[in-house]
Amino acid sequence: MTKQTYPVLNMTCASCAARVQKTLGKQPGVTTAIVNYANATVQVEYDEKQISPGKLKESVQKFGYDLVVDGDDEDVDDLNRKASKSLKYKTIGAILLSIPVVIIGMFFMNIPYANYIMWAFSTPVVLYFGSRFFVGAWKQTSHGTANMDTLVALSTGTAYIFSVFNTLFPDFWHDRGLHGHVYFEAAAVVIAFILLGKLLEDKAKGNTSSALKKLIGLQPKTVTIVFNNEQRELPISDVRVGDEILVKPGEKIAVDGIVSSGNSFVDESMISGEPIPVEKTAGEKVFAGTINQKGSFNFIAEKVGADTVLARIIKMVQEAQGSKAPVQQLVDKIASIFVPVVILIALITLVVWVIFGGENSFTQGLLAMVTVLVIACPCALGLATPTAIMVGIGKGAESGILIKGC
Repeated sequence: MTKQTYPVLNMTCASCAARVQKTLGKQPGVTTAIVNYANATVQVEYDEKQISPGKLKESVQKFGYDLVVDGDDEDVDDLNRKASKSLKYKTIGAILLSIPVVIIGMFFMNIPYANYIMWAFSTPVVLYFGSRFFVGAWKQTSHGTANMDTLVALSTGTAYIFSVFNTLFPDFWHDRGLHGHVYFEAAAVVIAFILLGKLLEDKAKGNTSSALKKLIGLQPKTVTIVFNNEQRELPISDVRVGDEILVKPGEKIAVDGIVSSGNSFVDESMISGEPIPVEKTAGEKVFAGTINQKGSFNFIAEKVGADTVLARIIKMVQEAQGSKAPVQQLVDKIASIFVPVVILIALITLVVWVIFGGENSFTQGLLAMVTVLVIACPCALGLATPTAIMVGIGKGAESGILIKGC
């Protein structure tokens, strides 16, 4: 059995996390799959003989998501930076175009061509800046599922189409003694606010990983190898077990090993928490990420790469950040059925208004239905607990407190 953690791309809500987890959990050879929406990762335990990482990737791609199974941390960081930059651009654009729509819709709705002006401003907000919601909703619908994108797409799409109809065919309502209201400002503002929420959420998730990056930053990029009495500087990735490494004053120790010659004092507070440096002489063990003081010494590499104590600490913190408290498992179950229930409630709301609403019942019912769809987005439901776990474990790591699991 193999246990791996993979970054997940294109998740937008707790329902997305539930869908990815359910999909991976159904694959042959997979014993457990735990998705953490807050840090956008999935921890999968599977039998390599029955399924490969490529097959896992293909299984979630059918639903519009993706797994990074063959890239390194820099590739993932680059993808996240591009996504964050695009989200920031779309959020700013949506807010700027929504402002005139709100001003006209609230204060100047009687000026000539008001509806057409609002239509012009709201169209790029809904169809371009908010396109991610409609694309996501379509992918989910094509597979018979729903998520937060479905709610946003249904609410804003209904409000937008209803407003376009009322702008082009106002007589349809006038002939029935009604006034055809438009809700361009509602469609635009909802998308702008949800994008803003996504931007703030993205920033929060980025900040919570800073402690982990500090741990990773404890590893030096290069080391000085001693070979045939000659010193050569090599990347840390080229270090092999048995190599003799020179550590100069003030340098970070690159890998785990045993001192072969020389002596010094080493700051091991990142492992032990003790602020007093520990004396190292021949035969003493040294650990990656610790800091040499004034002396210099040579040591023989015993554990490199993912086998070092520091690497195991980093992995343990990552797994703890991705673990789920019992309350989160309950939240995930609720989130998986939340969207279909909300859509049903919204439709019932419309029907009740049409039957018992009296004058303007359809218009009021439509507005009430849109309101239900918008306010019921389950983001906070699925984000609160995992984000709290991430922040708590990250702050603990900053203070030298390492939490193994929840």
